[in-house]
Amino acid sequence: MIRPYATTDREALLHILRLNTPRYFAPEEEADFAAYLDEHLEAYFVVEQAGQIVGAGGLNYFDDNTWARISWDLIHPDFQGQGIGKALTQFRIEEARKQPNLRLIQVRTSQLVYPFYQKLGFVLEKVEKDFWAVGFDLYQMNLAL
Repeated sequence: MIRPYATTDREALLHILRLNTPRYFAPEEEADFAAYLDEHLEAYFVVEQAGQIVGAGGLNYFDDNTWARISWDLIHPDFQGQGIGKALTQFRIEEARKQPNLRLIQVRTSQLVYPFYQKLGFVLEKVEKDFWAVGFDLYQMNLAL
């Protein structure tokens, strides 16, 4: 089940982030994620299975909703590789498509995850070394609509 984020989900999501640190996230990114949850949410979604939160991810809109950015994807390590991330990403692409002026969806990820988005049709536009933290490069990717 994919549903909108509730503030009561915050601690479970911080826990999932910690479980994915340092494999997919640098330790210093936790403060950024907490600030995102507290101050920068537009459309953030949580994935539940059997009442357990197993993942989450968001969308932010820019320039009069002409483009969107997929943000802060997290999947619990015990549930990775089961298609949850793909379903969540496809769900958000469909949500973004509801904006009549939307032309582009962007994702900013790392070298560790960019092949996942590539399989979903995102095209690599930019790489910046050590952007997120030392050893975590920016891979900016776009999906034209």
